[in-house]
Amino acid sequence: MRTTRLILSVASLAVLLLLTGTAGAAPIDSGERCVEVTEDSGKTVLIRGEPQRIVSLAPSNTEILYALGLEDRIVAVTERCDYPPATTEKPKVGGFSTVNIEKVIAMEPDLIFTTPANTDEVIDRLRTLGMTVVTLDPQTIDGVLHDIELAGRATGQEEQASILIEGLRARMGVVAEEAAETRDEQPSVAHVIWHDPLWVCGQGTFQNEVITIAGGTNAFGSVDGWSIVSLEEFVTTNPDYILVSSGSGMDRDGYDAIYNYIINEPRLQRLDAVRNDRVYVIDADIVSRGSPRIVDALEEVADYIHPDTTGEGTPEATGAVQSPGFGAITLICALSAAVLLLQKR
Repeated sequence: MRTTRLILSVASLAVLLLLTGTAGAAPIDSGERCVEVTEDSGKTVLIRGEPQRIVSLAPSNTEILYALGLEDRIVAVTERCDYPPATTEKPKVGGFSTVNIEKVIAMEPDLIFTTPANTDEVIDRLRTLGMTVVTLDPQTIDGVLHDIELAGRATGQEEQASILIEGLRARMGVVAEEAAETRDEQPSVAHVIWHDPLWVCGQGTFQNEVITIAGGTNAFGSVDGWSIVSLEEFVTTNPDYILVSSGSGMDRDGYDAIYNYIINEPRLQRLDAVRNDRVYVIDADIVSRGSPRIVDALEEVADYIHPDTTGEGTPEATGAVQSPGFGAITLICALSAAVLLLQKR
């Protein structure tokens, strides 16, 4: 009898402890946010809680995070992160490919967004130190939209990401629709990113995708990536339009080195684009970074090569100062509604 009572007492105590433990743990388990995201490298990353201290190690990542309204949670960026202008006030943790790991750790981040250009050594080292790292590496415009969604999920900004993506897709749809109306007029477009030697953008680049979606044909679409072409080949190709990346003026503000070369080089004076004044400067960051501003570039290029059709019903681009999503949720909703109304006509 005494043994039976002892067993019952121990059992009751065990049940009580179990219930007590469960009751105490329930609020913690149920209250902790825990999500898995698959980064662009294919690695699955577990994120616990809602990150409050975020470090961005790439300009494109920084632009996405700001577009999602996360500026207050970003505690550090790289020296190359320059957009939006508010990034200048953020602490810096080194360069784009020269990240200072010690400075990153000192910021006590609970989430770090990286890019392959940060190098495997840096990324692996951060993970070895127990940091939560998500690598973004979009290769296409759809890839940019995917990474906006990924970043939104990783940071708990799913709704903001959805609104941003919807607005960007609406703008892209209008450009594509207008380009389709001029499919019989697909001018050849060359994008030059440097002039000595001549570097052009081929297939597999953001610039190629921007040109084709905007209704043009990449004059050098037969080459892969960014490639060098001879001056003779460039002259023979004779593109209808020439886009040149801005800047590169060796610290001379306002001096666009590539543009000045194209319009002043004697051997290029007979090109149709030069004779017809169809050489345009486009912000190198806007057309090269995997950020929401790539849609700004798309609209800009479409306006250059089809000036008679763009702008008629196209949601107004936010320009180089403020891209969609930077605290402009109301504006995006209005633009989306306008597009829907136009599509019903």
